[in-house]
Amino acid sequence: MTSDATTFCYDLNGQVISISASRAGLWPSFDLMLGSLRVSEAVEPGFRINIVETSALPENPEGKLAFDGEIPLDGHCRIVDGRDVVHLVFPGLQTASVHADEGWAEIRVHPDGKIKWTLSMLVLDAALDAGGQHMLHTAGMTLPGSEALVLIHAPSGTGKSTTSMALASQGFGLCSDDVMIHSATPGATAAWGMPRKVKIHRNTAAMLPFLSPCLGGTWDAEGEQAVSLERLGDIIRIEDVRARPVAALLHLARSADGQTRLVPMARTDAMVALATDNVRTGMTGLLPMQKRRMGAIAALVKVVPTFTLEIGSSPADAAALIRAALAQT
Repeated sequence: MTSDATTFCYDLNGQVISISASRAGLWPSFDLMLGSLRVSEAVEPGFRINIVETSALPENPEGKLAFDGEIPLDGHCRIVDGRDVVHLVFPGLQTASVHADEGWAEIRVHPDGKIKWTLSMLVLDAALDAGGQHMLHTAGMTLPGSEALVLIHAPSGTGKSTTSMALASQGFGLCSDDVMIHSATPGATAAWGMPRKVKIHRNTAAMLPFLSPCLGGTWDAEGEQAVSLERLGDIIRIEDVRARPVAALLHLARSADGQTRLVPMARTDAMVALATDNVRTGMTGLLPMQKRRMGAIAALVKVVPTFTLEIGSSPADAAALIRAALAQT
């Protein structure tokens, strides 16, 4: 590496990862999420990520083709299952090789390129998996006056952020509106929130006017604003990244009649719904990391109550329903 080569370490709830590159500008997407978790380099990492800036990209690695297609916003890519190593290839742009059993990954990016979101998430997912943790596409909210939290899951666009902000207005604490890290042990489960900005849609802002002090006048092409946790902390409770016990799993759905209600959900249905949004299959079936994620989801659903949360015209009404339901469990 060049003279300005640098290494940063991050503590992901006990799983320390290191990221090394010739220049810090090669991993802005990592540091945007993990900057607050940075620790001293003196800590021995459990997983290492090396970023190499080069035009020599290994685009045809050995293995079975697991995926070949378009990724929204990131373009065409291939995933190759090489048994002991998984490769992600964005032709002509960048590649990643994940050596999960050996605890390291290499990202090779074309000079002046920017690491794609999909690639950074795959590598971060592998680093978490190596420490027995699993990234889940869910929101996480602590109950008022409690360390316990509820996980809220649904496909993008269903209203996780709106529901999260509505619950926050009723005394719930925000761990994350979109990404929670789940760690299961036999008979117990816990989760913590990825400390990233919250994207507020203009429709959410109109529905929840208490958010207005955190918002500016400019919206992006999707009608959203990214708001820092520091700014949101002026009006709602933002939780730190400690792992907390999961009290319930809520599958979010839109109410057909405008009424907000919370009804029990069969565990098998809850598992299918959560897995559908979080476990990816390919041409070769489930990759080892996806199999472990599936097992973690099964363990989670087995030990916590599961509900369907139908959100109507007044999402804040969900707060009292959640408290009442969990008081009876």
